[in-house]
Amino acid sequence: MVVAHDVHKYYDNYHALKGINLEVAAGEVLCMVGPSGSGKSTFLRCINQLERLHSGAIWVDGELCGYRQKGDRLRALSDNDIARQRLSSGMVFQRFNLFGHMSALQNIMEGPLVVQGRKRSEVRAEAEALLQRVGLADKAGAYPSELSGGQQQRVAIARALAMRPKLMLFDEPTSALDPELVGEVLMVMKDLALSGMTMIVVTHELGFAREVSNRVVFMDQGEVLESGTPAEVLNHPQHARTKEFIAAILS
Repeated sequence: MVVAHDVHKYYDNYHALKGINLEVAAGEVLCMVGPSGSGKSTFLRCINQLERLHSGAIWVDGELCGYRQKGDRLRALSDNDIARQRLSSGMVFQRFNLFGHMSALQNIMEGPLVVQGRKRSEVRAEAEALLQRVGLADKAGAYPSELSGGQQQRVAIARALAMRPKLMLFDEPTSALDPELVGEVLMVMKDLALSGMTMIVVTHELGFAREVSNRVVFMDQGEVLESGTPAEVLNHPQHARTKEFIAAILS
């Protein structure tokens, strides 16, 4: 589903991603862990084309992101073509970014109606089913200000799913939540993983990574230092930096 080849990203003189090579199979759940500033969120933003690469390439579902190959040359895609490509992946951020003037149901319906131009009756039925799926069927008419942080994040997940993505990207989706609200969001994500959705999750929730992911990647200073099964990376890390990070999280 995702192939990243020698991906480099700079912010002025800061080298944020240093030659990332990574593959994620369809239906796989990959958790990315590591300290703040290690490049995890930047990598997600590159997949979703919120950031442009400086070199290297990323393919999503076999399609080269951001460029079209003509012979041996690459041509940058138009903004419209990039927006079309971006629809293949849904992204859930740390902050919920819901439209405050819209109800939960309206927030979920907005993208399919405005961007995809689908029929209102079909979109509404699907949005109601998604609210049921994330355990918020009784909150369809509630506005974001009337919802807890955990409820808002579950609406945000439903909103991303309403676009029917092939891939879901989660950028520390529980980091802005009070501790008692984290579990309700992780439960929705576990259900999504069990349904076969391809997921890349940036998280500090090592318990979630251990239980749900097929593979864990540890990043530090823009590089992938370790990759393997949850048992390999989290229980028996090989790299000294991975050992330090896990010990600090668990202490």
